[in-house]
Amino acid sequence: MIWRTLFAREPVLSAASLHDTAPIAALHAMSFRRGWSEDEVERLIGERNVVTHRAMQGSALAGFIMSRLAADEAEILTVAVARAAQGRGLARRLLDLHLRQLAGLGCRAVFLDVDENNRPAIGLYRRAGFREVARRADYYPASSGQAAAALVLRRDLS
Repeated sequence: MIWRTLFAREPVLSAASLHDTAPIAALHAMSFRRGWSEDEVERLIGERNVVTHRAMQGSALAGFIMSRLAADEAEILTVAVARAAQGRGLARRLLDLHLRQLAGLGCRAVFLDVDENNRPAIGLYRRAGFREVARRADYYPASSGQAAAALVLRRDLS
């Protein structure tokens, strides 16, 4: 088991394409209460104003990030990392690559929503320079019956 860790290849980060639709939909479904269908993912990836990056571990999708551009702003729509790849800095690497790409496309500010109870994600975004600019009460449904607020975060790129 240790040799797998020692000799594991680093995930390769690159732009996603329509060929990644099925694995992205599958990872999204495993990561969120309401996963996106393959049709939804395909439509998004096919939009000219949507930017999607993926992380491949060999032939397996280890993670992805997707944003939609509007004028000089972007909204991160989703980020997901496979359970087996979590805790190794992959989300941060994907986010850094993605933010550089958005800046290169003329984006000046990036927004996202995050569940107020998702401490790992909030930590990631704060370390990456995002700050809270608004809060949407009772936005995320919870199995316990008490809905969670969405924190609206922003990061300026210029």
